Amino acid sequence: MIAPKTDIAGSIVTFLWLAAALFGMATVAAGEHDTDWPHWRGSCNNGSAASEQLPVQWKPKDAAWKLRLPGKGCSTPIVYQDRIYVTAPVDGLDALIAIDSSGKQLWRTNFGKEVPGRHRNGSGCNASPVTDGETVFVYFKSGTLAAVDLNGKVRWQTNLIQRFGPEVLYWDHGTSPVVTKRYVVMARMHQGDSWLAAFDKRTGKLAWKVARNYKTPREGDHGYATPLVIDRDGHQAILTWGAQHVTLHDAGDGHLIWSCGDFNPEGNTLWPSVASPVIAGDMVIVPFGRNDRGVPRLHGIRLGGRGDVTRTHRAWKRDDIGTFVPTPAADQGRVYLLGDKGRIVCLDPATGKTIWRDAFPKHRAKYYASPLIGDGKLYAVREDGAVFVADITHGFRLLAENPMKEPIIASPVPLGNRLLLRGWEHLYCIAP
Repeated sequence: MIAPKTDIAGSIVTFLWLAAALFGMATVAAGEHDTDWPHWRGSCNNGSAASEQLPVQWKPKDAAWKLRLPGKGCSTPIVYQDRIYVTAPVDGLDALIAIDSSGKQLWRTNFGKEVPGRHRNGSGCNASPVTDGETVFVYFKSGTLAAVDLNGKVRWQTNLIQRFGPEVLYWDHGTSPVVTKRYVVMARMHQGDSWLAAFDKRTGKLAWKVARNYKTPREGDHGYATPLVIDRDGHQAILTWGAQHVTLHDAGDGHLIWSCGDFNPEGNTLWPSVASPVIAGDMVIVPFGRNDRGVPRLHGIRLGGRGDVTRTHRAWKRDDIGTFVPTPAADQGRVYLLGDKGRIVCLDPATGKTIWRDAFPKHRAKYYASPLIGDGKLYAVREDGAVFVADITHGFRLLAENPMKEPIIASPVPLGNRLLLRGWEHLYCIAP
């Protein structure tokens, strides 16, 4: 382990946490309810829910409702004003489905031909939808980027592969779109011309596109992480992780505000960016390395600054903990890492120090879904469909193991005080 820096006085740490309200918090769209989950990691981009009394123990037959989905998909559903939006293939076509809170399908909108996933746990619809409360935006492996109104009518659609060339990724596309006040933003990090691009939410017209090309060891330029929209000094900015660099871009025109590199000084190959960063206070927690192969990396980068902040804003680095696929969660000033094999670590984001660590039961199956925190509990889903619930209010205490008996790759999502679980074949709603 490389020891984290400890020369920050307590008063400065406190100030920095307060200052996070000015430039470090993820954007919450106007009009969102506390129970909305408008994009993949929730209203605050941190996997933490305001829900209370979420279910703890159940069996699949006890689900409040179960809806058969038309095809295999791995995208995480979103929730807005008690309506669920989920992507899935329908008769060989990419599709967006709207479902009410009772499990009834409201409408379905089809797009172009599906391009199926190549990984056993992948699909043509790995990317999750996102909504600003007026429009739902979707992206598929086929290259289709589309805007759909809340009644299922397509406002516009375009194909990014046809416009900008094919994606050259070893595995299936995983990056989800994000929204700012004016734009829907997509990132492409791959072996080729990489970029960050913004499209007008009303028309789909390209507003700006900035190159994001960095030379990396083999496969290091392959990126599957999703950007984060944050507030910085009263203006929106887009935090992007990929090609072994964290960059911050102005949301208005895409210009680069700052960049941070030196994540792989050893030049390790086959280290793509899979898990997305999470923001806690004024810190960006960046998982990297190959935790699935026993070589994890975890970095704490301070928000703020301009230009190249590689030497000035890295607060700490760990080489003994990390995660490859699941994105960390943040809640109540702490960050929670769910490792690919079920190891769980709670740490202080300001210092990188471990607060406690534990593990879910050993099993050959891995964890692909990202954890959910709500009601003082952490929800972790294993790829074979086992859903674990642990009390994390005072350390770690395993409460339940709930086998769903079908593979689950999507992350769990709260629906009020209920829980949505998207499997390969069904969407489940679990009540307390």
